[in-house]
Amino acid sequence: MKLAICNELFEPLDWETTCQRVAGFGYRGIEVAPFTLGPDPAATAQGRRQQWRRIAEDHGLEIVGLHWLLAKTSGYHVTSPHERTRRDTVDYLRRLIELTADLGGAVMVLGSPQQRTFPAEQGHESARQCALEVLQGLVDELARCRVVLALEPLGPAETNFWNTAAEVRAVVDQLASPWVRLHLDVKAMASENLAMAEIIRQSAGSLAHFHANDPNRLGPGMGLVDHRPIVQALRDIGYRGWLSIEVFDFSPGYDVIARESIRYLRRILETPAG
Repeated sequence: MKLAICNELFEPLDWETTCQRVAGFGYRGIEVAPFTLGPDPAATAQGRRQQWRRIAEDHGLEIVGLHWLLAKTSGYHVTSPHERTRRDTVDYLRRLIELTADLGGAVMVLGSPQQRTFPAEQGHESARQCALEVLQGLVDELARCRVVLALEPLGPAETNFWNTAAEVRAVVDQLASPWVRLHLDVKAMASENLAMAEIIRQSAGSLAHFHANDPNRLGPGMGLVDHRPIVQALRDIGYRGWLSIEVFDFSPGYDVIARESIRYLRRILETPAG
């Protein structure tokens, strides 16, 4: 398993300084929130994309992919009952797929709780059908660009749609595409009734990407969650992807969060399996 960190933690540093700091802490990958790239990241010129990629590679980093896909946007929504909104959402996400590939990334995490929450009067079944239509509209572009869309279950405090790993696995099974899979996040898993290690084991055939953090919104090892059984479960299912650190409380500072998180996870990863 390889260690990465999400770049929004390092705002307002510029891209080159961010990559320098991330590499300096010992991470091998950097995961990108599109809103950090500008007001319309999907419209970024090809030359600029290649520059971002080259800078990351010059610092020994791999751009893992994108997350927070629809954050700080307007007019896009995954479960919208309005056909035009769904169509616009598909178009925007297709352009983000191309951006991900141009950056050298291989995964896009679809979380964005505000852009998938549906009103009570719409009903869950309608929201489910609308989301499936959006996802089906992305499969061909995902395959063309060789990018995986990883759907993220989030707790009911954040959204009323895709709240459990089991719900997302059902969507993945229904679509039956190798390009649409599951993403798991420690903070989000804490809202489920199952133990996190059990959720991971049940998700063995679907898991594509993983965020390490704590329900207190800080990094791994900075709260009460013991990541040792989590890492063991990932080992047990043969997961060889990224452990990407995503935090939501930046108050300790990027240097403290980045340093403490990687130290904690390295201690666990350096312990023999079993």
